[in-house]
Amino acid sequence: MTKTLVFSHANSFPAGCYRVLFERWRAAGWRVEALDRFGHDPRFPVTGDWRRLRDQLIHFIEHDVRPDGPIALVGHSLGGLLSLMAACRRPDLVNGLVMLDSPVIAGLRAAGIAVAKTTGLIHRYGPSKIARERRQSWPDRAAVHAHFAAKKAFARWDPRVLADYVEAGFEELDGQVRLRFHREVEAHIYRTLPHHLPLLLRLRPPQCPVSFVGGTRSRELRQAGAAASQRLAGERWRWMEGSHLYPFEQPDSTADLVLALLADQAR
Repeated sequence: MTKTLVFSHANSFPAGCYRVLFERWRAAGWRVEALDRFGHDPRFPVTGDWRRLRDQLIHFIEHDVRPDGPIALVGHSLGGLLSLMAACRRPDLVNGLVMLDSPVIAGLRAAGIAVAKTTGLIHRYGPSKIARERRQSWPDRAAVHAHFAAKKAFARWDPRVLADYVEAGFEELDGQVRLRFHREVEAHIYRTLPHHLPLLLRLRPPQCPVSFVGGTRSRELRQAGAAASQRLAGERWRWMEGSHLYPFEQPDSTADLVLALLADQAR
C-alpha cells in the first residue's frame, strides 16, 4: 500500500510554495499530493466557518488523489485547520494528522471572533483589512523578488522557498505579474475564521492521532491561544524555532520533523 500524504497550504500561499518540503517527503517514500489553491473553485466558495473549503479538500482526496487506503493529512495554518475539519468529517479517510501552527480558537477568543463576524468589525481590522489592501501587481518577476526580499519577514525565508513563491505565487497577466492567490479570496478567508471548532471537537473528535508543531515566535499562535491545540495534540505537541511561517524559514527541519511525527503516529 502506498503511503500517501495530502498537504494543505496556508492562506495566500499556493501549494507550489512548499516544493522543498514536498521533495523531502517524496525522497522518504511518500506520495505527496496538494490542492493548488483553496477558495478559487466556484464549486467550493469561501463561506462561514470554512465548511465548503473543508468539502473542497475532501473532494480533492476522493476524486483527484484517490488513495488506496487511509492517508496522512498535513496542513499549515489555514491548511491545518481544514485538515482537522476533514478528519472530523471523514475519519474513514485519515490515519494521521499534523498541524503546522494552525491554532484552534476557543473560549473567549472564539466568542470574540463570533461577535466580530456578526457585527462586521472583522472586515475592518486585522489581517482581512491588510489582505484587501495588499499590492497585487508588478512589472516582472525580478521586481516581485526584489520587493519581497527587502521585507523583514520574507528575508528570513530560505532562498529556495522565496524563489518558489515568486514562481508559484504569481502569474503573467495583461503585461504584468500578478498575485495568483486573489487578495479578495485571502481577505474573505480571514473574515470567516471558524469559531465553531471547540463544539466540533466535542461532538466529532478526530479518530486519528493528531500532532501539532507551534512556532516559537508565532504571533498568530499567541493571539489565538495555544491551550485548545495543546489539549488536542497532548504529548504529540512540538515546537519549531521561527515565526508562523517557519515552514518557509526552515523547510528542511520542518519536513524532517513532520516525517518523525508521522512515523511516531504509525507505531
